[in-house]
Amino acid sequence: MPDMLTQSPDGRVISVRGSVVDLAFPQEALPALNEAVEVLWDAGEPLICEVHAHLDPGTVRTLALAATGGLARGTPARRTGAPLSVPVGEPLLGRLVDVLGRPGDAGEPITAEAPRWPIHRPAPPLAGQTPRRDVFETGIKVIDLLAPLARGGKGGMFGGAGVGKTVLVTELIHNMVAQQTGLSVFAGIGERSREGQELLEEMRRSGVLERTALVFGQMNEPPGARWRVGLTALTIAEWFRDEARRDVLLLMDNVFRFVQAGAEVSGLLGRLPSRVGYQPTLITEIAELEERIASVPGATVTAIQAVYVPADDFTDPAVAELFGHLDSAIVLSRSMAAEGLYPAVDPLASSSALLDPLVVGEEHYRTAEDVRALLAHYRELQDIIALLGIEELSPADRLAVKRARRLQRFLTQPFAVTEAFTGRKGGSVARVETLAGCRAILDGQTDDWAESSLYMVGTLAEARAKEAADSRPAGSATSGGTTGSTG
Repeated sequence: MPDMLTQSPDGRVISVRGSVVDLAFPQEALPALNEAVEVLWDAGEPLICEVHAHLDPGTVRTLALAATGGLARGTPARRTGAPLSVPVGEPLLGRLVDVLGRPGDAGEPITAEAPRWPIHRPAPPLAGQTPRRDVFETGIKVIDLLAPLARGGKGGMFGGAGVGKTVLVTELIHNMVAQQTGLSVFAGIGERSREGQELLEEMRRSGVLERTALVFGQMNEPPGARWRVGLTALTIAEWFRDEARRDVLLLMDNVFRFVQAGAEVSGLLGRLPSRVGYQPTLITEIAELEERIASVPGATVTAIQAVYVPADDFTDPAVAELFGHLDSAIVLSRSMAAEGLYPAVDPLASSSALLDPLVVGEEHYRTAEDVRALLAHYRELQDIIALLGIEELSPADRLAVKRARRLQRFLTQPFAVTEAFTGRKGGSVARVETLAGCRAILDGQTDDWAESSLYMVGTLAEARAKEAADSRPAGSATSGGTTGSTG
């Protein structure tokens, strides 16, 4: 980088409107688009701004990545000659950093010897990518059965407010990071400070923090920081993939906040809104993020993304656009959450490109299709049951309802991360155990069991033990709960 770019403050601030800062530069030294510019104010470290528009031959419009309170016109600024770069590599493991790579965990500063990569990078060429079709087991029954994730693929969890997206992401971290030998990068986009603190403490307790890098752009930060934090996390993951040749698990919570921050930025920059008030560059921005999540020979990046669905509207342009980039879509249902069926994954709306007999095997595929068909039939019968009662159904339909309700309850599962709140010990369930349990219910082996015996258990063996304990004569054992028979 030329010395004049890092030493000569040849620009100055001419306008400040919230996060938007206009800078004047000599025509021969005008910064390029996406170049980082340092504003040399008196508030400590330089204010980092990113160039987003050339207003005229001598003026650029930039977006500040931190709060601009106290910034005055005439403040000197200097070019860096490159896009924003962040520290990457081994020093990031076990640390929580912000969009600029600065520690947010009250720890030591990131060592100056850490390599730095620009956050704006091209996706690997298509010819250099290696799509994988291996199933990435999560230990969560309903996901592994009906919407299996791909190793080296992209999965999304869609749901409105309060249906359990963050809890599900945290459980996935707990189950998958402990099992896999690779590394993890977590991007908290527009999250609450409390959630970041809780996640950090949970990872410390579970012993997986040393193999995880956390990047947070919190809800109270400027839109520019929330908009770019996903690219910072992705850049860290790319270094481990390309330089260290390690498998990486990339978790993002919440991708909708990335879109939302982009809409705020678009409005601040004066662009006319598009459909439903979103930015006109919505499709491009999502593609720039999603297309960089790719696997190369010798290393994979497996991405799991939580997506908030505004007002439970799955036709929302941002949500609909994200669907097209994913291998697996896990849809969370508010009605199932209201019934206490957690995780509240909708078995009919969720889907996966891996649910193919050539990938998961004939037995898994057939079991998943039988489960879907039975639950779909039960959903069709629910209106009749509500109006006329279950007694008006044919014997075959009554049997289908009985088995469908037992399937619904067997697909619930206690989580390790909620153990302190529920009192139920959580754990992961192997895919073979999930298939065996579902097949037994489909074949009628549990027709005489109480529904509560299948509610919030792991394997069928646990459900059998619970049924045996609950069916003992009064006084010989403590009776089990009946939570699962409601809803």
